[in-house]
Amino acid sequence: MKVNDTIKNTAALGVDKANVEKANAAKVEAESKQKTEQSQSGSKSTENVTLSPLSTKLQSLEAKVAASNVFNAEKVGAIKSAIESGQFAVSSEKVANGLIETVKDLLTNRAA
Repeated sequence: MKVNDTIKNTAALGVDKANVEKANAAKVEAESKQKTEQSQSGSKSTENVTLSPLSTKLQSLEAKVAASNVFNAEKVGAIKSAIESGQFAVSSEKVANGLIETVKDLLTNRAA
């Protein structure tokens, strides 16, 4: 079993993935449009570009996420070395209780 350090779900960080993707797409489109206009005019543009408050907030959140530790690196290292050495013990009771709680949550959310 390999432990992967990448973060694929940003929902726990309070970042809406759909809004992030929309903002990134809009940014790429604006940059592309600006490059096209500059190449067509053949000279430097004197126009100013102002970023929306949402874009500024997105950049701020990206910087915070990049700078923060989302997980306890020491604990992950200890678990990783225990798995590699074959000393990692799995509590079947904890696993079973976790599965039961997950199923309960899914069933109550489904009924609501």
